[in-house]
Amino acid sequence: MLGMGLTLKPKDFRNVILFPKAVGVGLVLKLLFIPALTFGLLYLIPLQPELAVGFVLLAACPGGATTNLITHLAKGDVALSITLTATASVITVFTIPLLVDFGMLQFMGESQVIELPFFKTIGQILVITIVPVCVGMFIHSKYPKLSHKAERPVKILSAVFLVLIIAAVLIKERANLVEFFIKAGPLSLLLNLLGMLSGYYITKAITKNKARAVAVGVEVGIVNGTLGIAIAAGILQNSVMTIPSAIYSIIMFPAVLLMIYIGTRKPKTA
Repeated sequence: MLGMGLTLKPKDFRNVILFPKAVGVGLVLKLLFIPALTFGLLYLIPLQPELAVGFVLLAACPGGATTNLITHLAKGDVALSITLTATASVITVFTIPLLVDFGMLQFMGESQVIELPFFKTIGQILVITIVPVCVGMFIHSKYPKLSHKAERPVKILSAVFLVLIIAAVLIKERANLVEFFIKAGPLSLLLNLLGMLSGYYITKAITKNKARAVAVGVEVGIVNGTLGIAIAAGILQNSVMTIPSAIYSIIMFPAVLLMIYIGTRKPKTA
């Protein structure tokens, strides 16, 4: 999140006014469609309660800083991607506790629900997300040269931490790992593909702009799995709930390659 902040400027939030249609479509798909799709799939493909809640948490998370890089590689609108990431990161601070609470009630029942105090949870998510983003933006504003120099090392460190976090989750649940991959892998891939393709084709149909469609497709299809792991392990203190985010972070790359192919594919000439 600090690395994301190093790339953000206040104008990225003002871009909501410049791209109202694309931003609106992206946020509706990200904040409403993907959670609703996740609940629907979980009713069709029943999982053990903790895994189901883990998927609800995953669906509630915003996109990560990697969405901006993927959008760039896929020749999408990077400014729109950054705007969607920043805006969704702010909004999901408030929506994550609501969706996770609802998910626990639906799949775990009242007797097993983990207490998740709304305002305390918002405060904890703020510390994990918005505070480091603001610190990064402050550094970028006051010390642009330092920000530019730090951007690459921070991205590398972020990737290293992501690998270490996923490895720690998988090692902790190694006894059930094969079972979890069999159960959670197909749903992770399905959510990833459906999110990306729906985001791309719906936005393209509405805006008639391929670059913006690519940006929305990536933003809707890619979720900040690291944040999902952090909330499941740190706030919910449930290692099984971290599994969907960990598996998703591994299994999302085929869909990423598909979106890069779609974005860079040249139209056929007659």
